[in-house]
Amino acid sequence: MTITLNINGSKREIDAAPDTPLLWVIRDNIELTGTKYGCGVAQCGACTVHLNGQPVRSCSMPISAIGDQQVTTIEGLASREAKAVQTAWEDLAVAQCGYCQSGQIMSAVALLKTNGNPNDDDINQAMTGNICRCATYKRIRDGIKLASQRISAVQV
Repeated sequence: MTITLNINGSKREIDAAPDTPLLWVIRDNIELTGTKYGCGVAQCGACTVHLNGQPVRSCSMPISAIGDQQVTTIEGLASREAKAVQTAWEDLAVAQCGYCQSGQIMSAVALLKTNGNPNDDDINQAMTGNICRCATYKRIRDGIKLASQRISAVQV
């Protein structure tokens, strides 16, 4: 069956079964490999993408549920929040092995788009479900705070 998806601002014709998880369409059909497979049951966050700006787990999202909604992968991030997060990640050496980082970044960007000055509780809540096997949680939190500070400084 052919399904049209809007991925990173481009309409893509996909020939796949309607129950195919979005993750596999992104990785196998479109060949964007920044979104990672972690657990397959929406518990680890490695597969996080944005659906109309909201973080979702693509490993458990069937493509039939997407419709005309906008899907953004790590490769499609281009907002000032995304740039601030990515720069903070580099400056603070947030990633260790890096496997979970695309999902972590996707969740962090979604948080900063809705809350420009998150406290620790806000960050913990937004990042719940994003597991880092290297346990860089403090550096992730510090990266989000640094990105927030940089975004705020630009607005002043």
